[in-house]
Amino acid sequence: MRSLKEEITSYFTLHDIPFKDNLSSNKRLDFSIKLKNKWTFHFDALEKKEAYDIKHWKLTKEEETFKFIFDDLAARKILAYAPYAGLIVHNIPANNYCFFTVLDLYLMPKIRVNQPVFDHKKLLKGKWIIDFRNGLKCQSFDEAVKLLEKYIDKREDLFANSMACYRNYVGEVIDE
Repeated sequence: MRSLKEEITSYFTLHDIPFKDNLSSNKRLDFSIKLKNKWTFHFDALEKKEAYDIKHWKLTKEEETFKFIFDDLAARKILAYAPYAGLIVHNIPANNYCFFTVLDLYLMPKIRVNQPVFDHKKLLKGKWIIDFRNGLKCQSFDEAVKLLEKYIDKREDLFANSMACYRNYVGEVIDE
């Protein structure tokens, strides 16, 4: 089975989508792409390869199914590229993909934790625990790209024209 990053590189090459592979950089998101010859979009591409240890993350077995854990630093990098930024996750156990826009990551409920780095009790690494149900689920990477294009097309409305709360998320209640 090839990695998500190999799948993405192959997809962009096959579909003649101009892209930059930033995988060797610690300061950039994994990929930058040019769509419709005018918008550039940046995203990290991550995988959930197996179920998490529920004791380590203080999750129930039911909760774990819907959770994805990634670095706080990655989340901050996505914010730095806003509004043209997001996260695509290949959820291997569920056999699907999930696209999170920068808006989703910023607005949805999440749990932030500090995790000790290896045996260094004083060195902590920030993590986000997010819920797949709050992203946009897709059956293929191709569907994720189509959602990404739709997000770009609606960007002005999403960021400037709509006064109502953006989406309803699992784990929140929006009062009137």
